[in-house]
Amino acid sequence: MRPRIGITTSFDDGAQSLDRRYLTAVEQANGTPLPLPMGNSEDTLDDIVSLIDGLIVIGGPAVTDGVVGSLPEELGDIDPIRDATDRGWLSRCWEDGLPILGICYGMQLLNARAGGTIYGDVQRQSDDALTHSQKRGATTHPVQVDPSSKLYEILKTESITVNTRHLQALASVGDGFSVAAWAPDGVIEAIEHDTGWIFGVQFHPERMGDVMHPLFDRLVDQARRSTPS
Repeated sequence: MRPRIGITTSFDDGAQSLDRRYLTAVEQANGTPLPLPMGNSEDTLDDIVSLIDGLIVIGGPAVTDGVVGSLPEELGDIDPIRDATDRGWLSRCWEDGLPILGICYGMQLLNARAGGTIYGDVQRQSDDALTHSQKRGATTHPVQVDPSSKLYEILKTESITVNTRHLQALASVGDGFSVAAWAPDGVIEAIEHDTGWIFGVQFHPERMGDVMHPLFDRLVDQARRSTPS
């Protein structure tokens, strides 16, 4: 059986949704993508987590705990149901030792759970800040990858050009995590757990094609270790 990768979902206009590119990225890595439902009971969360071998926490609205400074007006409303559900998936998978990839908001949620802090509005932190909220699909600025990091070992490169669509950014890194990549203005673009297979990226690897296949490949490979033969 192929490793089953749970993928969190968005909630738009009363319906759950998921960008097809998340599914494609997992399928191309020889995993089985499983979109996760929202607004579940504790028992349902437990039952579903017992069926998956890894987790992707996708992009989303915002993280509200551990925030430094004010939130941007254009942020919009925070969906409490999605927020609570995503935290439920994350906590259970973390405790079970499953591999986890947090993307954009997903990275911020990882960091907040580990006690890190987050800038409420990254554009207000510095006059030299890059524009980090870009159009979908555009690769807009370079990112430097720490050559001593596990992320470098996966991607085999010290520099990548990424697409970013975030209003918030990490201010301080949570316990057990290290910075793996950063933008030219110093904004943290990737973190990795010091011991577990837990990565967070501020950009959107599902939209970046071949250059990010190794990241999804490694997630599925790690999940395979917990998949019954």
